[in-house]
Amino acid sequence: MKFLLNILEKTKKDLFAPGKPLEKAFYAFDAADSFFFSPSHVTHGTVHVRDSIDTKRYMSMVIMALLPPLLFGIYNTGYQAMLATGGPADLVSCFIEGLKWVLPLIFISYAVGGTWEAIFAVTRKHPINEGFLVTGLLFPLVLPPTLPLWQAAIGISFGVVIAKEVFGGTGMNILNPALMARAFCFFSYPASMSGDSVWVAITRDTKVLDGYSGATALGVALGVKSGASVAAEPVSLLASHGFTFEKLAMGFVPGSIGETSAVACFIGFIVLLISGVGNYRSTVGCVVGAVGMALVFNLMATDSMHGLFKMPPHYHLVLGGFAFGAVYMATDPVSSAATNLGKWIYGILIGVICVLIRTVNPAYPESMMLAILFMNEFAPLIDYYVVKAKNQRRSLRHA
Repeated sequence: MKFLLNILEKTKKDLFAPGKPLEKAFYAFDAADSFFFSPSHVTHGTVHVRDSIDTKRYMSMVIMALLPPLLFGIYNTGYQAMLATGGPADLVSCFIEGLKWVLPLIFISYAVGGTWEAIFAVTRKHPINEGFLVTGLLFPLVLPPTLPLWQAAIGISFGVVIAKEVFGGTGMNILNPALMARAFCFFSYPASMSGDSVWVAITRDTKVLDGYSGATALGVALGVKSGASVAAEPVSLLASHGFTFEKLAMGFVPGSIGETSAVACFIGFIVLLISGVGNYRSTVGCVVGAVGMALVFNLMATDSMHGLFKMPPHYHLVLGGFAFGAVYMATDPVSSAATNLGKWIYGILIGVICVLIRTVNPAYPESMMLAILFMNEFAPLIDYYVVKAKNQRRSLRHA
């Protein structure tokens, strides 16, 4: 590694230093240098340091925590494709097939989004922040595996430029860039994200596709896509379509690449907690809010209401992208609440709003994205009143 370091340092000095031919591209080169080694600019003086975690280590641990849903998502994508085509459903075959669909999306996300990051870094003359390593992986994990690559490219461009760079770059954005990129694709290309042009219910006798799905679990529970009456019990209705709680929790169902497995997301949550990178308050708050809102709807439910009003609370935790959003999106340190009490309030409201949108407005059954983006905008306000209340209590104690 010292040999590589010497080459990079010599190249930087000869080509990218001030006054050299490639001076304007210094920060693009510096990003590659920092990827392999420590940043060239570090603090040497006496500062307030709590631990040794810098941005690079922080983002690296988040990437490690994303590996469980990523690896399972690759396998499940191949598994769903094999179910459609009648191909071999062994572990290796499913994983290889899944790689064919997932790797291009990850490549496009990093290549296009990274290019935008480099353009803004060179223009503004500041280092490329490691935060995009996480955003570039989060985005493909919340996409269906069959989304056209050009749409993914436009989506990540919107997320990086409009949701992040126009606010000033990393640390200045008020909305989660990966979720904003998904929201752009969701509203701009609804057919590709969840409609008939991609996720088509087929029979093996009539057509062979690379990937397919029937009604989603949320659609079945609603009782609309399945053709069931509004009075149908959601648990039995899901079971009749093969969506048992165990299957939903494990993630062997069609859906976005990284969102289907609540178990894989929970493993990632444990990694974040053990490493000290994650904060449990927002995630646990999401669970508390979702369970509480689901219980309220259970008490309100009548025979004339659709299935989601009667859905047991624990099912909401494994349906759709709730688990992935609660673990990886709601906990974004930039766009979420910063105070401890604020994180509880922020997380609980996300869980409440998620179940509220799912149940009351079934046009958007996958509501975790909307709930998190909505609360991103209120996170500064929550922190403001939490800090204000704390200062008022402190003033009374010293009065």
